[in-house]
Amino acid sequence: MPAPTTLELLWGSPDRPRRGPKPSLTLERIVAEAIDLADAEGLANLSMARLAERLGCAKMALYRYLPGKTELIALMLDTALGVPPENTTAPSDSDPEPWRTYLRPWTETFFTRVVAHPWGHEAATGVRPMGPNELAWLDSAVGALHGTGLTAAECFDTVVLLAGHARSVAQQTATAGEDLEGGLARELGAVLSAQAERFPHAAAAFAETMSGTAAETGRDNALAFGIDRILDGLAALIATRV
Repeated sequence: MPAPTTLELLWGSPDRPRRGPKPSLTLERIVAEAIDLADAEGLANLSMARLAERLGCAKMALYRYLPGKTELIALMLDTALGVPPENTTAPSDSDPEPWRTYLRPWTETFFTRVVAHPWGHEAATGVRPMGPNELAWLDSAVGALHGTGLTAAECFDTVVLLAGHARSVAQQTATAGEDLEGGLARELGAVLSAQAERFPHAAAAFAETMSGTAAETGRDNALAFGIDRILDGLAALIATRV
């Protein structure tokens, strides 16, 4: 019997009859252990041999469930992403922009999931099949924009823009640690302090930014600021369609 394809593994395929005793492993357990390994040590250190060692089985036993690492990573990515937040918003007098009410937590939740699994940055690149969870994220965000007057292409591009912003901030966070802006401030501050005459505008803006409290200056607000500006621009575009 031919090995299952990535799409069959992501979306499910008819049960494959097996003889003998019930297997001790399940595909769900294999994927969960692989996610734990990648979370702890990165995707580069994930191998079928390492995974088999953690599961306490022979390496060849894993190939009864999936053809190899490529298919495994596809399952890991979709599983780690999970399901999107439920959209319970609807147009009302108190909320004339239900799409904004939903897309903000949609992006924040997406950011949280991505930050929890930094290896997903590498796994999500390139042309690849999408699983049910990833497609549910796309569908829920596009669905929130239904009735706004945007074209289908604009709806898709909006989702790409929001997800891209979340991934970008998440990737920087993974590189610099939780205090992303603090680290950048220390590095930039040292340079601007020494080069204030050469870069007066940047030096003045930086000094002003660092002079107030976090709430006043927008410190540690890169994700929220970007989301709001994207949605503000979207609102302006939607207003032209009414």
